[in-house]
Amino acid sequence: MRTIPRLFEESAGKFANNVLVWEKTGGKYQSLSYKDIQTKVYNFAIGLMQLGVKRGDRVILVAEGRSEWLVAELAILYIGAVDVPLSVKLNESSELSFRIKHSAAKWAVTSSRQVEKIRTIRHLLPDLDITIIMGENIEKNKKEISFAEVEQNGKVVFEQSKTKFEKCWKLVNENDLANISYTSGTTADPKGIMLTHRNYTANVEQSGTITAVDETFSTLLILPWDHSFAHTVGLYTIIKHGASLSVVELGNTLMETLRNIPKNIKETKPTFLLSVPALSKNFRKGIEAGIKAKGHVAEILFNQALKVAYAYNGIGWDKGKGWRALLKPVVMLYDTILFRKIRENFGGRLQYFIGGGALLDVELQRFFYAIGIPVYQGYGLSEAAPVISSNAPQRHKLGSSGFLVTPFELKICDEDGNTLPVGIKGEIVVKGENVMKGYWKNEKATAETLKNGWLYTGDLGYMDDDGFLYVLGRFKSLLIGNDGEKYSPEGIEELLIEQSAFIEQCMLFNNQNPYTVGLIVLAKPALTAYLKQHGLKPQSEKGRNKVLEKIQFEINKYYSGGKYAGLFPSRWLPTTIAILDEAFTEENHMLNSTMKMVRDKIVRRHQHRIDFLFTPEAKNIVNSQNTEAVEKLFK
Repeated sequence: MRTIPRLFEESAGKFANNVLVWEKTGGKYQSLSYKDIQTKVYNFAIGLMQLGVKRGDRVILVAEGRSEWLVAELAILYIGAVDVPLSVKLNESSELSFRIKHSAAKWAVTSSRQVEKIRTIRHLLPDLDITIIMGENIEKNKKEISFAEVEQNGKVVFEQSKTKFEKCWKLVNENDLANISYTSGTTADPKGIMLTHRNYTANVEQSGTITAVDETFSTLLILPWDHSFAHTVGLYTIIKHGASLSVVELGNTLMETLRNIPKNIKETKPTFLLSVPALSKNFRKGIEAGIKAKGHVAEILFNQALKVAYAYNGIGWDKGKGWRALLKPVVMLYDTILFRKIRENFGGRLQYFIGGGALLDVELQRFFYAIGIPVYQGYGLSEAAPVISSNAPQRHKLGSSGFLVTPFELKICDEDGNTLPVGIKGEIVVKGENVMKGYWKNEKATAETLKNGWLYTGDLGYMDDDGFLYVLGRFKSLLIGNDGEKYSPEGIEELLIEQSAFIEQCMLFNNQNPYTVGLIVLAKPALTAYLKQHGLKPQSEKGRNKVLEKIQFEINKYYSGGKYAGLFPSRWLPTTIAILDEAFTEENHMLNSTMKMVRDKIVRRHQHRIDFLFTPEAKNIVNSQNTEAVEKLFK
């Protein structure tokens, strides 16, 4: 079971009649069993062979999550070809064409919604042969064929091709490439992460040592399917255990699809969900808006319930222990009258979220833990296929990234590669069967990242005495003071955003400068309401000044005498602030596909603002540059 075809074969034999995929058709969720998907995979794989797809060929897969996505990837892997899954958020022609050219892909599988992106750059891709399009009633151009046609072609010749096909998938080796998974290209051209069949099957086995999954489990796969986290946990871990996954109902637009998620959760009643911080924050906003709509009394009761639950839960490992046991009856009462009703909006069966991507703020973790659907924070990266550690129901500490998968090795190293003792922070360095083969056509990057089998993650963290991993941010994103002291800005940035309704985004900067500075994106709706309370208009000079003074007040809370004084050394806090008139987004390349800030691009974009922040004039937040930015924002 060390290749993906063998993993799937075993589960299709053991769980043939179990539902693997729930997908909405005609306004209602319909089921596809393991046997149904297996039949489709066989037919589509043979159809691909008929087209001329061979062992080792690279095949682009760019489509929204759907049953055909899974069928396509499995079929590609069954014939020994390599799947190159790409994000549907790649909208710039240069980004898409780079990946297709770099992978030397000859084939593409895409959805009717994404096919125009391929058509637009067709003339730039002389090596691309056939494009296969998912969907119905498609108008096809030259060198295009529908997904249904390929599947039907395979079905027609199935009997005469069966022996050749079976021989083909049994020849697939555990060290063969399964995926080339591209990074977001935050610092240079994207790197193609080479993941083998064994990388994936090993990580599925390792993930099973953290938390138990069985055939009664189900999930609504709300993350993009090309993401390594969704890929390994949402697809292959589900398949290994005979569980089921549901597909988010596609809307006419991306926003409409996102709005379908709460409705689909109610309909499919998942037992667990995969999440990232941005989704968790949106879920919380929805919950709090629902409580607020019930009136002031309900809001007071809810906040009191949270306060009691926070005290009872502690940081997870100490839940209900010692004096906390006295709070249990009160917590159970609040759970009956409040929290259980909230959980019904998540289908009523949801046990927990598994959180990936950036670290979820501890306060948010406490919130979801309190209402009875905890977000168990994990840590991983695509180069490790991706799961490295996670909290889980039986063992967790809020604020940590959990305990390690097994078998697996991890060490914390200083800048010279020396191993550091427990409790000391340094670069996270890992080793295991899930670690990538290297970067496609990039020996230099491979040599820098893989050394003697160890993967140097570039992430900063430490292990505690109880075996929990704490991830503090990017090792290479550390800020450096003029005295040489290094510190991670991410915890400060996250708290500034979480604790202020007026700050939407924040990035700190210090590159051996006399002090730290901050770039801030304002939360326009909250500030508009704030000005209205004071009878001011944002277009007026008084209004603009009031906005800037309010932001300075929010920052001052972290300095001596402020509400949050002592949380961080003052030299790490922003001395001067630049207000930006545009947000960090994927579209302007200030965020990558996992919604993390691309720091070097932000610095390059706003270098003139950063330079100004080290001048005497910038010491007063009410300065010409900030006034102009606020004026633009509220136009």
